[in-house]
Amino acid sequence: MQIFYNFALRLYYVGIRLAALSSTKAKQWVEGRKDWEKQLSSFNATQGTAKQDRVWVHCASLGEFEQGRTLIESIKERFPNKIILLTFFSPSGYEVRKNYAAADGIFYLPLDSKRNAKRFIQLAQPNVAIFVKYEFWYHYLSQLQQAKVPTYLISAVFRPDHIFFQAYGSFFRKLLRYFDHIFVQDQSSKKLLEKIGLSAISLAGDTRVDRVAQIPKEGKHFPLIQSFVGTAPCLVAGSTWPADEQLLKKAIAEALDSDWKIIIAPHDIAESHLKRIEQLFPEQLIRYSQLSGQAAAAYRYLLIDNIGMLQSLYRYGKIAYIGGGFGNGIHNTLEPITFGLPVIFGPKYQKFEEAKQLIQSGGGFTVADGDELVSSLQLLLEETTYENASQRAKEYITNNQGGTDKILAHLFG
Repeated sequence: MQIFYNFALRLYYVGIRLAALSSTKAKQWVEGRKDWEKQLSSFNATQGTAKQDRVWVHCASLGEFEQGRTLIESIKERFPNKIILLTFFSPSGYEVRKNYAAADGIFYLPLDSKRNAKRFIQLAQPNVAIFVKYEFWYHYLSQLQQAKVPTYLISAVFRPDHIFFQAYGSFFRKLLRYFDHIFVQDQSSKKLLEKIGLSAISLAGDTRVDRVAQIPKEGKHFPLIQSFVGTAPCLVAGSTWPADEQLLKKAIAEALDSDWKIIIAPHDIAESHLKRIEQLFPEQLIRYSQLSGQAAAAYRYLLIDNIGMLQSLYRYGKIAYIGGGFGNGIHNTLEPITFGLPVIFGPKYQKFEEAKQLIQSGGGFTVADGDELVSSLQLLLEETTYENASQRAKEYITNNQGGTDKILAHLFG
């Protein structure tokens, strides 16, 4: 199986180099890994000769980074002398967070090979290695074990259909045994790992909850958004895709009075997508980049044409619609509920424990089509239903904090 693993990686590398000829993201993937040894050596040269305590944190992409972020920042706050190395597999993580202040060094992870893994560990010199959620690289894990570097997996989620639990998954089960300890998000993941003989497992919940709980306290405000919303009730549609936007057009027209304000923050801010949204809502819509304070209140729809504002925009909302549920899966529901917003999303939410729990408690609602979205919005217009849903949303955040402290206590005592 290891031979097939290495062969598959080589095929992937060839494929991504070919894709780099026409894809910006693939080109970033390739270019970002050039001279990685020189980059690490240069970083080491800036650190002096004193013996250092280094923590290596690896995230596949931006979503995994958000799950590891609170842990990184807590380590830096409590142990300021520790050096944190942060790596990403995907450009969508690295390019957004390459200047992240809490990490001392930020790099692309070189392709997984025995040579690369051995050399990377020699240069990075980690005392502890932390992988976030879904990263299982054979050569890195085996080389870390050989180097006797304690290695942890955090915020992990496992489901019965994962390859680890299949009859043909013995090679991948081996990867799990390279971790000294695995911190899982839910009890079902813990039970699955125990069934295959693993015992070094702890239930620590989702570390993203600790992160989003801080967002309201950070007090990030946008005066232009406040001018746009004023005192009106506001629906915030976050990380939307075309299928979501079609449903929203119908539901807004049928369920919400004209005094409601609508903020649409699409997942994809390509110009073609922004123009498509403008065509769906041709009247009373303005882009954020074109908004001015004096005219803000005259518009009903605000189209967010940048990345990075959404998590703080929910403070201006009353109800949140979360996109992605008619595609590969819903986006972040934790950010709106930390402000007490009930959340509505499409039918593809099963991979997200928080979404399932929110539906059960009454803080979240799933819809299969435009008619169901209309009904859910109308339901939330009833004051008693709304207050109950808002309270259940807040309670999820309150009841699920503390995962970061559990992990820190295990790692550093």
